[in-house]
Amino acid sequence: MLVLMAGLPGTGKTLLARGLAEQLSGAVLDKDSIRSTLFSARDIEYSTRQDDFVMEIMLQVAAYLFTENPLRVVFLDGRPFACAYQVERVKQFAASQQQAWRILECVCSEDAARRRLNDQRTAGAHPAANRDFDLYLKVKGRFEPIPEPKTVISTDAPLHTCVQQGLAALR
Repeated sequence: MLVLMAGLPGTGKTLLARGLAEQLSGAVLDKDSIRSTLFSARDIEYSTRQDDFVMEIMLQVAAYLFTENPLRVVFLDGRPFACAYQVERVKQFAASQQQAWRILECVCSEDAARRRLNDQRTAGAHPAANRDFDLYLKVKGRFEPIPEPKTVISTDAPLHTCVQQGLAALR
């Protein structure tokens, strides 16, 4: 199964994806970590073009993982899936791999997102140098509602509660 971790920056997509992957022996493919591995700091642009390129690499990795184990759960993380074409591309890929897909959309209060982003930035705990509250507001301003079936999880709740909600959605 392919799981799209959707939501604005700072809403807890990565933490939830890791918690779910641990429970399901799944794999988390993180766009920002992959980008920082593929490109030197001077070549990172945070452009739509580069985001789409890295997503295609992620889908190739997912295809490889499915070849090794078709029952594997693969989490696509690090992209908000803010545009319809991004969701549609993953749906097409899932169909080509004969894999089910699910969307988990993480949400939280704006205060929580601001605090998380500030804490990560201060600690240097995230590979994307452009992650801050301004990015949150920018993505929020262009976020297209996801019309596909999805499960919305409020990550203001404790992590174990969110993981349980995610597990229920993936069954």
